[in-house]
Amino acid sequence: MSVAVVTDSTAYLPPEPVRAHRLTVVPLTVVLNGAEGLEGVETLPADATRALGGRRVSVSTSRPSPAQFVTTYRRLLADGADGVVSVHLSAELSGTVAAARLAAAEVGDRVEVVDSRSAGMGLGFPVLAAATAAETGADLAGVRAAALAAVDRTTIFFYVDTLEFLRRGGRINAAEALLGTALSVKPIMHMPDGAIVVRDKVRTASRGVARLIDLAVEAAGNADVDLGVHHLAAPQRAQQLVEALTARLGDRLHDTYASEAGAVVAAHAGPGLASVVVHRRPA
Repeated sequence: MSVAVVTDSTAYLPPEPVRAHRLTVVPLTVVLNGAEGLEGVETLPADATRALGGRRVSVSTSRPSPAQFVTTYRRLLADGADGVVSVHLSAELSGTVAAARLAAAEVGDRVEVVDSRSAGMGLGFPVLAAATAAETGADLAGVRAAALAAVDRTTIFFYVDTLEFLRRGGRINAAEALLGTALSVKPIMHMPDGAIVVRDKVRTASRGVARLIDLAVEAAGNADVDLGVHHLAAPQRAQQLVEALTARLGDRLHDTYASEAGAVVAAHAGPGLASVVVHRRPA
């Protein structure tokens, strides 16, 4: 029996690779105006974007509990897994990694937890790398190492229409949000160490998308790459990113995963988000 791979709902992996790699996905919780729902199960992106458009809105998110992770890990081990590698949303953004580590400490040394230092396919690519290593027979240490190596080869950039939602959720500081609002700029963010940082500022949404394309090409360098593209209520931006990057990267581009980000990211980034994740394949 191989090592089982666990992640959380903020990886936003399409259903096909989740099924193909037999991944276990533990959902975060989204609270919209007092009503709780599991991300991707009970609460969908449209629910969050609709709520955010209201005049009076209360939107928050919460991590899975350590008990949820304990139950998941014990079930997988009881079903015959030799070990579990659990890869999650950046610890700078959520307590999910901390909850998973508390659970791992309770379950024992057959569980390893990895901080992706990212979100969306920035998390998804390390998860897929871990799953591929497990399928080729790697042991617990080898699967963990594969996830960590993919973390180091993955870069995320994203555009938001406003910094206000990130400020409300405490994901950036008030000074950065005030600067963006005062100058009417459209910010492009990245996550160099797992925290959200302003990378560039542009004046229009179209320039924001164009800058995302340039940054993704720069991040790819000369490597063969995979891409993740996410959006929130902005499918045309995602399509533009996919088409432009397919043309720019040519035969160096292998797999592309495009999806709408979920309710957790919607709650903190707001409608209009467009994101590109570059995963450089090993040489």
